[in-house]
Amino acid sequence: MTTSIPAAALSRAGPLGLFAPLFRRLLDRIDAGLASGGIDVSLPDGTRRLLGGRAPGPAARVEIRDWRALWRLAVGGSAGWYVAWSRGEWSSPDPVALFELFGRNRHALGEIGRSRGLARLAKKIFHQLRGNSRAGARRNIEAHYDLGNDFYAAWLDPTRSYSSALFVDADERLEIAQHRKLAAMLERTATQPGDQILEIGCGWGSFAAFAAAAGRRVHAITLSNEQQAAVAAQGLEGVTVALSDYRDVAGQFDAVVSIEMVEAVGQAYWPTYLAAIAEALRPGGRAALQYIAIDDAIYDSYAANVDFVQTYVFPGGMLLSERRFRALAEAAGFDWIDQRDFGEDYANTLKRWRAAFDEAVDREALPARFDRQFIDLWRYYLMYCEGGFRGGGLQVSQVTLIKR
Repeated sequence: MTTSIPAAALSRAGPLGLFAPLFRRLLDRIDAGLASGGIDVSLPDGTRRLLGGRAPGPAARVEIRDWRALWRLAVGGSAGWYVAWSRGEWSSPDPVALFELFGRNRHALGEIGRSRGLARLAKKIFHQLRGNSRAGARRNIEAHYDLGNDFYAAWLDPTRSYSSALFVDADERLEIAQHRKLAAMLERTATQPGDQILEIGCGWGSFAAFAAAAGRRVHAITLSNEQQAAVAAQGLEGVTVALSDYRDVAGQFDAVVSIEMVEAVGQAYWPTYLAAIAEALRPGGRAALQYIAIDDAIYDSYAANVDFVQTYVFPGGMLLSERRFRALAEAAGFDWIDQRDFGEDYANTLKRWRAAFDEAVDREALPARFDRQFIDLWRYYLMYCEGGFRGGGLQVSQVTLIKR
């Protein structure tokens, strides 16, 4: 439903108002792709329109203040849509609802939200230049995780876990749900006190500390200087921490744990990552993985593109195709067992992080080196990811791999 265009609308809409008919065709495509939920849209020419609204689902409100927002979406996909938001070309009282809506309608919406033409080609080339070779992986990890231990400490829970918690009750404290996640990962290893675990991608040491308290010995590796220093400073008994690439691990272990690290590996290196785990495990050993996957039905479109997160937040990042990754794991000699999906828990985790992040901003607890543009980017990132999990396009899972 579209309201009538008021007089002198084009002059109020600015020079791009001349192309309003083309932008309305994009809105028509979005409207046709919304099988559930809807968007109440205010347009630059003063009109309003309801997109979707034919079946129950998320209800989003968006004010498009400048036609350039739709141009950026059409050409730059999700990365362009972020740029438009950062420049005030569109706003919403709850962007999470919008991202959830797009996630829930991901199949019907198709390529809407993906970059096109030369913009797609340029982004893809740039992304490939940031691939996860040994040198590239270190640069990419440093760009995200070496923002500073003081930055992450300002808004993560006391365990300093930067991965999804596992909730029983959505209202329980995040720290409790994080401990449950750590316990579930340790249980998957089937190890006993005195056994040695290799942790690939140790973060700030939450799992290493938990496992050490249960009597395990842990060799933790990371490519982040900040994380390596933070874990070493804890002086955990039975824990060693090294600045090391997973491809350079020597020796064998009773178990391997890797919590949301494989997203930093890249599809081209999945076989190498799995081979490194197999090499590190003794026969019959177990690997416990927690990973983020994108809906297999849209994976090819995702992989052919470079999205907002890859462009602005996590260089070199790549979500899993569960089907493809599982096939590679089984071909590498693993049995894939006891998979557990808990995407809603990640949405809840992200909501808690955003609340803590906002609180840290309000009390000026973030390091002074981060300006408003950076703060706004990270808040958008947390909302974008929360909406993706709520919409079902993203999933977080735990799985046990047993070396045959």
